[in-house]
Amino acid sequence: MIAITGTIGTGLFLTSGSTIATAGPGGALLAYVLIGIWLIFVMQAVGEIATLLPLPGAFNVWGSRVFDEAFSFQMTWMYFLNWALTIPAYLSASALVVSFWLPDDTTFPLWAVPLIIIILMVFINITGVKTYGELEYWFSILKIATIVIFIVCGILVNAGAIGGHTYGFEMWEIEGAPFKGGVVGFITTLVTVGYAYGGAELTGLTAAESRNPHKHVPSAINTVLIRIAFFYIALIFLLGSIVANDDPLLVNTEGSVTWAPFTIVLAKAGISGAANYMNVVVFTSVFSAINSAFYVTTRVLLSLSRNGWTHKSIGYINSRGVPVVAVTVVTACSCLSLITIFVGSGVVFQWLISIIGSISIQSWLYILLLHIRFRYCWKAQGRAVSDLPYVAWGYPYGNILGAFIGCCCVVCNWYLSVINPPQHPGAGASEELKNEYRSRRDAYIQGILGAWFPWFMAVTLFFSYKYIYGTKLIKAVDADLNTGRFIPSESDKEDLKPHGPRWKRILKMFV
Repeated sequence: MIAITGTIGTGLFLTSGSTIATAGPGGALLAYVLIGIWLIFVMQAVGEIATLLPLPGAFNVWGSRVFDEAFSFQMTWMYFLNWALTIPAYLSASALVVSFWLPDDTTFPLWAVPLIIIILMVFINITGVKTYGELEYWFSILKIATIVIFIVCGILVNAGAIGGHTYGFEMWEIEGAPFKGGVVGFITTLVTVGYAYGGAELTGLTAAESRNPHKHVPSAINTVLIRIAFFYIALIFLLGSIVANDDPLLVNTEGSVTWAPFTIVLAKAGISGAANYMNVVVFTSVFSAINSAFYVTTRVLLSLSRNGWTHKSIGYINSRGVPVVAVTVVTACSCLSLITIFVGSGVVFQWLISIIGSISIQSWLYILLLHIRFRYCWKAQGRAVSDLPYVAWGYPYGNILGAFIGCCCVVCNWYLSVINPPQHPGAGASEELKNEYRSRRDAYIQGILGAWFPWFMAVTLFFSYKYIYGTKLIKAVDADLNTGRFIPSESDKEDLKPHGPRWKRILKMFV
């Protein structure tokens, strides 16, 4: 359920419309399919190593085992930065969502919304991991129910059974469709789609606190393909088939649920109160995402402390297994979101998306490369692939394909960030032209920051650590593939055996 909640969030609910508006129904669908294929192989890589080595920090610490400690250092800090920025992004989004219910002349302070959520997050995190897991379970149920309702309504609306109009492939034949903006329009959406998929790798991090990683991690990993096909591909196809790519509501520049594509489709289905219902769903999604971000950020800090990459006091754990000091640090970082409310929640949200999406793409590339190195070390030590508790299917071709897709995304993102710089309209230009210039200038800076900052930061961290500590490439035969390895007990082995009739086991893959 955590794997499901990690991938379904505000990225899907609020930004899916902008991908259709930018690339058309065909371009948006292709972007989700392409990134989805890449993510499948990323998750296979995570599943294979996390099942064998369920370590705190997961893939972030694998580099120090099979490659170079400097690589693991920069990857862990970059992943921490990713989720440390995610918390303010979602807290800013929470203020946006709540503002939907407030009148224009309200005096209610929007900064109170993230403040209340921060207080709740502290309470949830200090009570232990069970509370986090329980909340994610119920949030997942709400999201799944909403998506199932939407898919059913979408099919009925598209077929003309409700709403009074049969759409079919009508929206694929209008001007601009199916591939609006051509190649540039398509590659422009890749980072946004990467942001929408971000968080799927959380399964690897939760493995360290799983009772039986040999059972639970593969179970979550193997359902990724079904979730991507059902929850993402089907949704985007229906959205693109019902809502026109030139519908001004799709742009959703302010992140308002009123303009969310889900709301538009439910309104076409004649469902009264669709916007209010979707606002509730989006708010719970934001709360769930912040809950996950708090959990992940504290665990990454714990990993940094245990590896000696930050102060050792941050790694303190109380009797309930809660990293109390790490929770305190993350809470302090989260309070920065209160400042962003005064800058403008929608503006901050869009800027943070560009950075977070790029770091997610970077992390997925690293995971694939580390998996290739892990297999090389495993074989160099004379171990058989069949000895692994979980074997990633599609290796090595899936890793190569995924790495190729990822590298193309990175290069395209770099290219888009530097083309078409805005031209100043001149001192005598009208105020309208000046405002348009400022908007384009901000978008241009946002693009450069999102495309280049994560790689500049990663390279700086890597070479700084390597220069200071003089680390070297770990020889394949010397790679530590045993410390922290999960050894199942007899009861764990019994739990691994298939239970119940075959039809129930098959149904569990979907439900």
